[in-house]
Amino acid sequence: MYTHNKNIVTAGVPVAEAKRAIVFLHGRGSSAEDIISLNNHLKIEDAALFAPQATNNSWYPYSFIAPIDENQPALDSALAVIKDLVAEIISSGIPQDKIYFVGFSQGACLTLEYITRNAARYGGAVAFTGGLIGKEVNMSNYKGDFQQTPILITTGDPDPHVPVRRVEVSEGLIKKMNAKVTMKIYAGRVHTISQKEIELARQLIFDAV
Repeated sequence: MYTHNKNIVTAGVPVAEAKRAIVFLHGRGSSAEDIISLNNHLKIEDAALFAPQATNNSWYPYSFIAPIDENQPALDSALAVIKDLVAEIISSGIPQDKIYFVGFSQGACLTLEYITRNAARYGGAVAFTGGLIGKEVNMSNYKGDFQQTPILITTGDPDPHVPVRRVEVSEGLIKKMNAKVTMKIYAGRVHTISQKEIELARQLIFDAV
């Protein structure tokens, strides 16, 4: 039931011609088509875009702050989908340090969980409203060195799904793993992606103006 298929939506520049790749991860109840259309706002023009589709539009069944066992085997399956996609992108000729990640909500949590379990030099990552997964943050799950990978984490305060405290704890751990982290908390922002966040992602992560 929780084995995610390999349905991956692509857009942007053909991978053979692209200078970089962006992996988009959608939120609960959303779709690959919806999250990849975010590039209409980000306007990254030199990248191959990839967005895997979660089974039944959800990467794992319960809250990201539920005990990890409760979200298995879906969570491991979701992480494996990303791992396989990253391997395919690298084998197509785009190096790991030119691979970027963008996720919203459940997809933002999955983004942070994947890159922190596999810390290395990536092009960058944007987590629009997300934090590391689990009832508690289990330090033993995370290893590697981000080598100053730029990472943007944003959220609203309060957010109905993502406690600010978890965002702060996630930021601290990722920073300790040698990432260049920017965290922005927007008072009263609803559960969405604002234009300010889009502009910040362009400026800090994608070097676009």
